[in-house]
Amino acid sequence: MSSKVLLDVKDIYVNVEEKEILKGLSLTINEGETHVIMGPNGAGKSTLGHTLMANPKYNLSSGSIFFDGRDITSEPTDKRAKGGIMLTFQDPIPVPGITLGGFVRSALEQRTGKRIRLWDFKKSMKSTLELLNMDEAYTERDLNVGFSGGEKKKAEIFQLLMLRPRLAILDETDSGLDVDAVKTVSAGINAFVEGGGTLLIITHSTRLLESLKVDKTHILASGRIVKTGDRSLVDEVNANGFEAFID
Repeated sequence: MSSKVLLDVKDIYVNVEEKEILKGLSLTINEGETHVIMGPNGAGKSTLGHTLMANPKYNLSSGSIFFDGRDITSEPTDKRAKGGIMLTFQDPIPVPGITLGGFVRSALEQRTGKRIRLWDFKKSMKSTLELLNMDEAYTERDLNVGFSGGEKKKAEIFQLLMLRPRLAILDETDSGLDVDAVKTVSAGINAFVEGGGTLLIITHSTRLLESLKVDKTHILASGRIVKTGDRSLVDEVNANGFEAFID
């Protein structure tokens, strides 16, 4: 495993509509690692993901964020995305007028700055669709329009595997999925990790973690990381809940 620091979050304070949500949060993730953020509802888990992706609704009032040694604290979302950060959403929004395949191809060209031949793109797309048990017809549908919850999550993992970001932030990716869909999504995430990807998984469930190698687990409560441990911390939460950490 690489010991190179990829993401370094230093003492950040974040407000949403005048309410302070994150209160001095710090987090360091090395390249190739998988980190899990857990915590009760309202702890600030999703706020962290949106802040890392520079969602303008989330105001970073203090602290700094470094990515691959570069200070990105003031960088906008598009620049962070081109730099290799990706955030998946709890409930991806529909985007009429652009197909899933067209969106991914355009995003790849934006990130690499190069034109991608249609033949090469379709070849790569085919193998990824097979891994996720997705029909090629999905890629011709408008992005997330009329997609079921499971289809939306599969589409997100399809984008993850096609775009290959350096850091993927998965926000409640397993919410609303049945057992079979969780297995399919987990297979896609494992493929991303095996290819050297770095993961930050935000979740309150542990179903998605069952087949993943977890390097570090963090408990987030009241806007701060209150405990960090290895995978065994997940089992501790399952057994005892979050109350012990909050107290």
